[in-house]
Amino acid sequence: MDVKVELSRRAALLGAGGALAGAGLMSASPVLAAAEKQGAMTAPVARYAVGGFEVNTLLDGAVTVGDPQKTFGMNVDADTFAAASADNFIPADTFKAFFTPTLVNTGNELVLFDTGVGEGGRPARGNMRAALESAGYTPEQVDVVVITHMHPDHIGGLMEGGAPAFPNARYVIAQKEYDFWAGMDPEANGVTKLMAKNVKPLAEKMTFLGDGGSVVSGITAMAANGHTPGHTVYMLEDGGKQLLLAADLANHYVWSLAHPEWEVRFDMDKEAAAATRKSVLGMLAADKVPFVGYHMPFPAVGYVAAQGDGFRYVPASYQLNL
Repeated sequence: MDVKVELSRRAALLGAGGALAGAGLMSASPVLAAAEKQGAMTAPVARYAVGGFEVNTLLDGAVTVGDPQKTFGMNVDADTFAAASADNFIPADTFKAFFTPTLVNTGNELVLFDTGVGEGGRPARGNMRAALESAGYTPEQVDVVVITHMHPDHIGGLMEGGAPAFPNARYVIAQKEYDFWAGMDPEANGVTKLMAKNVKPLAEKMTFLGDGGSVVSGITAMAANGHTPGHTVYMLEDGGKQLLLAADLANHYVWSLAHPEWEVRFDMDKEAAAATRKSVLGMLAADKVPFVGYHMPFPAVGYVAAQGDGFRYVPASYQLNL
């Protein structure tokens, strides 16, 4: 296509004069210091549609971590890990971890899945409340808080300043997950200590469910044990569309998807976690269902494609906004 630009003789002369004047000003002006670089910036909210549901992924934060093989691929040699990383254009000596709660507006209720690291993680993490407000909502509007499992980066934001962070909400968690941690000495480890502080004070407002249980209409629990004993993912279904909130099923878009059998340090039962990964990722690939992964690169929404003995992560682009 040709674009034709026409200038009057007067405009051309004024333009030329302006250019000459500008040149004179530049020669007479002092040299200014270069502006300081501001660093990487990521929008804190991404919004998608699943049928009539509005889905918001909220960036709680992100941190850069060294020596990733202390966390991923613990059961393979360094050369294998390095080769898999190089094949996917990522370094083998460092990685970026994202933390992504999800807010779902069903039209009737506002449902929050996981609460981030909380105030103790700021400024790098613990920013879910700010992201929620950037999405146009307030903590007081949240009707239901669903906890996928009890790890600190999921329950840390349940309290704010010593008070419930979502004062009008009811809470949902898998019975198996709650019972496992609640049955331990509160001083046994970091999880039980945080549970005593953040979760048990809310117990009277909690609903406990099992595999297949319903949070609200269109949101169904699916047991995905291994990462923790009661780790649970949730299927959203509305208007013939689906999306899986996969929590910590797979914690890296390459090392956990391409190689679901690779061990992850935070998986409590590594064999069960690998089996669950293969099963659920296989279902997502076969049915072409998108998913939100809590630790996927923000905005954390994508698809799974079968590839060899594992899978390939396909980040969502515009599919969920059509």
